[in-house]
Amino acid sequence: MKFNENEYLPRLIDKQIEDYLKVFGAISVEGPKWCGKTWSSYKHSKSAIYLDDDVTKAKALLDFNLIFSEEYPELIDEWHLVPQIWDRVRRKCDEDSRKGKYILTCSTELNDEKQKQVYHSGAGRIGKLKMYPMSLYESGDSSGEASLTKMFENKQKNVNVEVPSIERIGELIVRGGWPSNLNVDTDKIGIIPKSYIESILDKDMNDDKKRDKNKMRMLLKSLARNESTIASKETLIKDIADNNPEDVIESKITISDYLDVLDRLHIIENQEAYSANYRSKNRVGKSVKRHLIDPSLACALLNLNPKKLLQDLNTFGFLFESLVERDLRIYIESLGGNLYHFRDSVTGLEVDAILEFASGDYAAIEIKLSYNSIEEAKSNLLKFYNNMEKKPKFMGIITANFNAVVKDEETGIYILPITALKP
Repeated sequence: MKFNENEYLPRLIDKQIEDYLKVFGAISVEGPKWCGKTWSSYKHSKSAIYLDDDVTKAKALLDFNLIFSEEYPELIDEWHLVPQIWDRVRRKCDEDSRKGKYILTCSTELNDEKQKQVYHSGAGRIGKLKMYPMSLYESGDSSGEASLTKMFENKQKNVNVEVPSIERIGELIVRGGWPSNLNVDTDKIGIIPKSYIESILDKDMNDDKKRDKNKMRMLLKSLARNESTIASKETLIKDIADNNPEDVIESKITISDYLDVLDRLHIIENQEAYSANYRSKNRVGKSVKRHLIDPSLACALLNLNPKKLLQDLNTFGFLFESLVERDLRIYIESLGGNLYHFRDSVTGLEVDAILEFASGDYAAIEIKLSYNSIEEAKSNLLKFYNNMEKKPKFMGIITANFNAVVKDEETGIYILPITALKP
């Protein structure tokens, strides 16, 4: 593998990698396949080994010393294929107190059987980072004229911005954040996400035991139909039965097992519920909002292209929400925070995204495909604001087609398009 600096698109995780290499003896970069883990990790390395190479893997199984070098940081790609490497790296960190010696990458968490081969967590020696597909800011599709940090500091200025057509927003959803898909012709942008799904079904889901390919496909399609919603396991089972009356998944145990595999493969990234400071805590919903790791996967599973999205604005809305929340997760985690959602289970009041910053302060964000829904979103946010004991640091509404970044004079709510946002 030859790294070309001129071809590398900077990622938000680059700064975190640099910081962690100064703190830990080793770091582990985890995330879905094809999101750019190896490429970004290689950028920060001086040597590399790839355990998906059979010869290298065989050497590692014989003697770890055959694969380790003294050129640090050393990238050890797909370390999960030889799980014992984790403990060996941890010991080498104990033997030598220098920081930033190893960068481990993996695209799947260890199953129970492989986890038995790892005896120590690596706490204090190996720092963990999560990587995602590209955000719009990383792929160059967001101008970055609006900043979460500036809104947090009350320094964001009002500014006019250019926005893409709604057709282009549909293309960005179907294309996804896969680095290898950025320069593909528009009529072919659905091929890579579909190939990703087939890779899961043909191989990845059977890492520890054989699973039913048809049942996994049905579950994935149900997750796609329920993208950006609070769907319980019972809801998924019913949805599968309604759409596949002759071939159903009846057991919650089966659903749980299959969801666990998708979680370990970093294919799903659910949004936890936020409950702090609400006046009626017993009414706060605890259910997660379901997400596939990238909205392009939902499009692949439902056979959607940009033209079909325009013909089904309801689905378009859910997938636009998925796109925005993918980016919000990447942005807030790069700032040391977390992404949540909120729902009052009695009144039904919902807030699409809660951004909790490292300081413990938070922001409330509503997501609307069209500017026509701005007033509804304002009303929602103000109801939420009035019910919070600790008030949000700021509130915002993210749309697809509003051509300015503006702080509303009456409410103080920011209104902006997703294609202007950065951390």
